[in-house]
Amino acid sequence: MNRPLLFVLMLLIVGAQTAVYAHESQPGTLEMRQVDKDRYEVIWRAPIYFGRPHPARLELPETWKTVLESPLRVLADSQVFRRVVTVGSQGVEGSILRFPGLENTITDVFVRLNRLDGTSMTAVVRPSKPYAQLRGERAWYTTAEEYISLGFHHILLGIDHLLFVLGLLLIVKGRVKLLKTITAFTVAHSITLAIATLGYANAPLPPLNAAIALSILFLGPEIVRSWRGETSLTILYPWVVAFLFGLLHGFGFASGLTTTGMPKAELPFALLFFNVGVELGQLVFVFTALALVRSFKVLEVRWPRWAEALPGYAVGGLGAYWTIQRTVVLLGVLR
Repeated sequence: MNRPLLFVLMLLIVGAQTAVYAHESQPGTLEMRQVDKDRYEVIWRAPIYFGRPHPARLELPETWKTVLESPLRVLADSQVFRRVVTVGSQGVEGSILRFPGLENTITDVFVRLNRLDGTSMTAVVRPSKPYAQLRGERAWYTTAEEYISLGFHHILLGIDHLLFVLGLLLIVKGRVKLLKTITAFTVAHSITLAIATLGYANAPLPPLNAAIALSILFLGPEIVRSWRGETSLTILYPWVVAFLFGLLHGFGFASGLTTTGMPKAELPFALLFFNVGVELGQLVFVFTALALVRSFKVLEVRWPRWAEALPGYAVGGLGAYWTIQRTVVLLGVLR
């Protein structure tokens, strides 16, 4: 594995996302529930964004009138705005909900509309298109596409998860061992993603984020040992470590799905396609890294010797920084 090249890839990831907090791509949610013929409860949950209130706001159609507004609720990971509105005789079909400020972020917004007749509508609002148009119930494959896209974006914007995968790529040598390692990580995080999403277990975000950072820190010295030609349990059996830490990362993936507040009957459907999106994003990242390595070998690009040591120290350094930073956050929450 061409370590300097993968180090460059890591720098591109970090440069593209200058985040020091985990899961800043965690989606916001907007839930609308019909309570009467022309009356709806609107709950806008804006995630905390880099430790501050989210810059996006909800803008409802001008014809809608607010009849009840609850006080703002501030949670550990989000702010919750709740109101009841009347939409008039024209109903909500075709109405446009806007999220000004979303275009300046990397977060999506998951929109869900539940009607009295039992029908529902879901949509994912992107920063590139910060609005949603309410419409009738859609085909299952359209909703599936939304969940796949949500999972795909969640993994590609999860810098801590990608750095862990990158650390594995820097350690593993050989195609068979790489296949075993990536498969073990996939199986493990799929297990805990399902367990957490279906409500059988959960992990609070502050300690979870600290533990995920610790998993990245753990790989730093292992990369250096691999570079020096030394051996360890991780180097000999990387799929074991990938599986154990994959269980941890699965809870992190679950945070991108459980925040959408979907009904329990829809959870298996959402879980399946969200996980498909996560796996597709992971595969895109791995194949991109391998393709870059291959291309530089063909071009016979030579790297200086000092560059060989950078990846291990960089992964370990970032892991150490995040571990300290997130531990401080955790201790602040526990006070």
